[in-house]
Amino acid sequence: MRRAKISIIGAGNVGATCAHWILTQELADVVLVDIPQFPGKDKDGKDIMVDNTMPAGKALDLYESSPICGCDCKFIGTSDYSHTADSDVVIVTAGIPRKPGMSRDDLIATNTKIVGEVAEKVAKYSPNAVMIVVSNPLDAMVYVAWKKSGFPTNRVVGQAGVLDTARYRAFLAEEIGCSVEDVQALLLGGHGDDMVPLARYTFAGGIPITQLVKPERLEQIIQRTRDGGAEIVKLLRTGSAYYAPAAATVQMAEAIIKDKKRILPCAAYCEKEYGIGGYFVGVPAVLGTNGVEKVIEIELDDNERKAFETSVQHVKDLVASVKL
Repeated sequence: MRRAKISIIGAGNVGATCAHWILTQELADVVLVDIPQFPGKDKDGKDIMVDNTMPAGKALDLYESSPICGCDCKFIGTSDYSHTADSDVVIVTAGIPRKPGMSRDDLIATNTKIVGEVAEKVAKYSPNAVMIVVSNPLDAMVYVAWKKSGFPTNRVVGQAGVLDTARYRAFLAEEIGCSVEDVQALLLGGHGDDMVPLARYTFAGGIPITQLVKPERLEQIIQRTRDGGAEIVKLLRTGSAYYAPAAATVQMAEAIIKDKKRILPCAAYCEKEYGIGGYFVGVPAVLGTNGVEKVIEIELDDNERKAFETSVQHVKDLVASVKL
């Protein structure tokens, strides 16, 4: 039986950590792809372009850990996209990371070019793959990947809500003093400061969160969730989060590879759904072999809908600034 194949474009912290999570789950064979060269210096100190052997090194390191893990996954590290041919899932983490003081929106011009070129190559070598986009600003980059790949909308999806709900659930579990496994949560909207965590759809052990956490404290936790990425950027000083983003991405990949039909919050294409009109926005969706197999519409009260519409408008503004 053929083992599934996942290609990861971008072998930095997020990409390499995705590969590590894939290995621990024995989920698929992995191809790690990165740029062929980067600026360096020769022995005389002159500026030159240096071959990028980093993805090969990380792939070999991961493969050498497989006997310890007891996981039979193959790894290739390369800059040659031909090795990605016929991937089942392609994870796109390529792009420059967010730095302290930089918003996701500041990344848009540079990462539009990078993600656009990646999407074209993905379409060339893996025309039947499902593409999971992680690059920021997420909501705009999913749109870029869709346009440049020519894929149907169900086979392009953005990783956002799984990470954001994980942060939300972790903070709530800490507050309540319960297992993170017992907290279920949902949020909508863009992956950024105006995401919409839904307290009304949040439970711990089946108990409404509003019965366990006081309103003012719950609002503080919701705000911390919105600021979750920025909080880690500030603490790390030289980069952005990667353990949790990678774990979230691989959860989505697992749902697709194993056709699990998981209901996960992710940036999915919505046309008539929620009256959005043709944008990738964070919503609950069923993920399976065909990618996004269904967008689930939930009832929203007036305040929730207003907050969601504000978030959607920001996504539309981001997309309007994309120059393809």
